[in-house]
Amino acid sequence: MRRGLPKAALTALLGLAALTVWWPLWFLVFGALTPADELAATIGPALGQGTGQARWQLLPSWPTLQPLAGLLLDTPQFFAMFWNSCIQVFPQLAGQLCFGAPAAWALSRLRFRGRRGLMGLYILLMLLPFQVTMVPNYLVLDGLGLMDTHWALILPGCFSAFAVFVMARGFDAVPRPLLEAAAIDGAGPVRTFWRIGLPLGAPGILSALVLGFLEGWNAIEQPMTFLKDPARWPLALYLASADGADLAAAMAASLLMLAPAVLIFRFGQPYLELGIQASGLKE
Repeated sequence: MRRGLPKAALTALLGLAALTVWWPLWFLVFGALTPADELAATIGPALGQGTGQARWQLLPSWPTLQPLAGLLLDTPQFFAMFWNSCIQVFPQLAGQLCFGAPAAWALSRLRFRGRRGLMGLYILLMLLPFQVTMVPNYLVLDGLGLMDTHWALILPGCFSAFAVFVMARGFDAVPRPLLEAAAIDGAGPVRTFWRIGLPLGAPGILSALVLGFLEGWNAIEQPMTFLKDPARWPLALYLASADGADLAAAMAASLLMLAPAVLIFRFGQPYLELGIQASGLKE
């Protein structure tokens, strides 16, 4: 009985913590299904809209799809920013796969002079915040004539140091005796990378792509710095440019913006966990 009590208390504590984490998502989902006038009456006073005391109901009195329908059918700006995000994010992932994976394999499995120093440089670049690299990136992109274009976000994302680091740690889990056996059978470096490295290093590669998608999809500082034309802004900047008076539309936009990231994370979670285990980031 004494052993069961701490276990029950721990379960209750973890359940309370889970409810606390899920509360913002609950707030967002049902806020997107709440009529605009009800949102204005309940949480409007907290945002300086209307009078009275702000309150929040667990469920809307009259659930409606009108905010979502209005955003999807009557807001072309939302669709333009959505496709801007797709144009900017997915080429970044393709670039990380094409350039980052071979670089990670070289840093993980090839032995050459300066390898440790180069890996240290990658780690240093990975740790530097965007505010430190903003000015050099701006000068390079401006010199190439790429400012205020989608390439201003695509090119830096293609050569992400973090993606190379995660992939390299995933490639470290490939057994060396297997590589030696492939070399004895006559497989060259390219064939070994293609036939052995990519299949066995897939967890690290996919985990890097999942994290890269989440980073690119939610990027705010880079678009605000490199894109001056609002017609090229990604979806992450939609809420910043949306009318704050329409709470229902803001809730619906937040939900639709969150949905792709949640789906990608949900389907990529097994590979993400395997990649983290292989990379040793849990230690």
